[in-house]
Amino acid sequence: MEKQDVTEENENSGTSSLAIGPVRLSEPAWEEARCRARIIQSLLKIPKISEKKRQAAANELGISKRTLSRLIKRYKASGNLLSALAPQPPSGGLGKPRINENVESIIHKVVRELYLDKQKRKISKIVQEIRRRCIEANITPPGQNTVRRRISQLSLEKVFEKRSGKLSAHPFTANHGPAVTAQYPLEMFMIDHTKVDVIVVDEQQRLPIGRPCLTLAIDVFSRCIAGFYLSFEDPSAVSVGLCLTNSVFDKTDVLKKYNIQHSWPLKGKPEKIVVDQGSEFKSEALRKGCEQHGISIHWRKIGYPHLNGVIERVIGTFMKEIHEIPGTTFSNISERGNYDSTKMAVLTMPELEKWLTHAIVGKYHLEIHSSLMETPLSLFHRGIETRKKEINLVKNQKAFLIDFLPIERRTLQRHGFVIDHIFYFSNALIPWISSGKINEKFMIRRDPRNLSRIFVLHPKEFQYLEIPYRNIARPVITLWEHRESLRRLKERGLRHFDEALIFRTLLEMKEIIKNAKKETQSERKKRVKNENAKKNTLDIKSNNSYYNSNKKEQEEFDIHSIKPFEDIEDWS
Repeated sequence: MEKQDVTEENENSGTSSLAIGPVRLSEPAWEEARCRARIIQSLLKIPKISEKKRQAAANELGISKRTLSRLIKRYKASGNLLSALAPQPPSGGLGKPRINENVESIIHKVVRELYLDKQKRKISKIVQEIRRRCIEANITPPGQNTVRRRISQLSLEKVFEKRSGKLSAHPFTANHGPAVTAQYPLEMFMIDHTKVDVIVVDEQQRLPIGRPCLTLAIDVFSRCIAGFYLSFEDPSAVSVGLCLTNSVFDKTDVLKKYNIQHSWPLKGKPEKIVVDQGSEFKSEALRKGCEQHGISIHWRKIGYPHLNGVIERVIGTFMKEIHEIPGTTFSNISERGNYDSTKMAVLTMPELEKWLTHAIVGKYHLEIHSSLMETPLSLFHRGIETRKKEINLVKNQKAFLIDFLPIERRTLQRHGFVIDHIFYFSNALIPWISSGKINEKFMIRRDPRNLSRIFVLHPKEFQYLEIPYRNIARPVITLWEHRESLRRLKERGLRHFDEALIFRTLLEMKEIIKNAKKETQSERKKRVKNENAKKNTLDIKSNNSYYNSNKKEQEEFDIHSIKPFEDIEDWS
């Protein structure tokens, strides 16, 4: 390349000035020009440069899109000369560097070798090394402020990547728009949990209980809320499964229940769900349930928080709305100030569920989205009209729910199945027992909100049998009540207990609470959690008679009375 000066338009003044030619370029400036040329030349080979590729190029160079456009214009105007891409000198220097080129070269080398390094040396050490090398080369060293200015001009993304690794650079990486995108409605749901910024009260005494947990699913394409699940339970496979269940079902009954006139048209299975790395998203129940229904699971990479931006922004929007509710805890202590959240709490769990439903369909879905420039609901309808794939609707809601319940594996005994000291039996098990399947392990699904029955997968028919308590006179209990009963028994020093003792202890616990003058907040929370869990359990009733409901305990069976299976419910 012939080394010559080129003229170009001065960006600040709009007048023509002499540009820096290769002869006057310092080595760092020449290297920067090479780097810019490599990226810009690749960009110019593309017939039509998209905004995404333009932004990616700007990010790689550590400059804005506006600066990139100016560089491309300057490069073309110069006849594609490399020197046209060199960093421009300060206007006060009349086109010349303020310090010696050799000094610039030393600064550049030391910063590159010692500052942009995982050793994370202090700037004072960098200044000392630059001074040492300058004195060694018989050059007047630069001042400390000069070195600091050069370092401050570096891209933060580049600095953090070199000194702390790529993951640390993510907060400084330009992120325009969501990193996760969808091409049409119901292609992708994002699911996440959050503690709601409000304290709720119990329905009986209207006294404060605590903050519930919200599991939310969002349709990535339209940003519409597909569904939610509210509970006092910690995030689990059950809460994920129930949120997904609520998301794919028709919402007409929910809107009628709350007398809401707006529409909530989202229904049908998503093609994929995007979740984080939490253990509740890696459960066998969720994995098998999604496989069963053709839903793929995508786990977000650890250390890439911006990939979760879509749903986190939606959650943030709802939390701001919730801050208007009496009893809000706000987002932080400084925002809350002297506000007594516990004293001001007024909403029960059902009332909060109703409020959330109103907020979703009557407000959020109808407001212009800042990124979409239209309402989520209108974008959803427009996307459905152009969607080419048929929507995969849920045909059997009961079966769908069961497919996402936690999985247990137990051997079949002559008395049926035993899970956590509770016996389950039905006459439907008799053919298995008589055919020698005793001690063979079966896959069982159990709803922690209702332990009164389990669902056993038929090993050949791949259908579920609903198996009740062996003693069907036992009351419906939740898994949390069961665990509390075991804890009380262990506190008494008991190490061996049976089903009867567990249920007797539960009855004693309820009597204590009933007779107590005043429950503590934790006791109220336990009671409401169990009541809410039972209330939200789908009323799954078998059309076939698996057991005799008139008898407290099923009688011993006669092996000779065995008949072929006739009472398998079809869950397909």
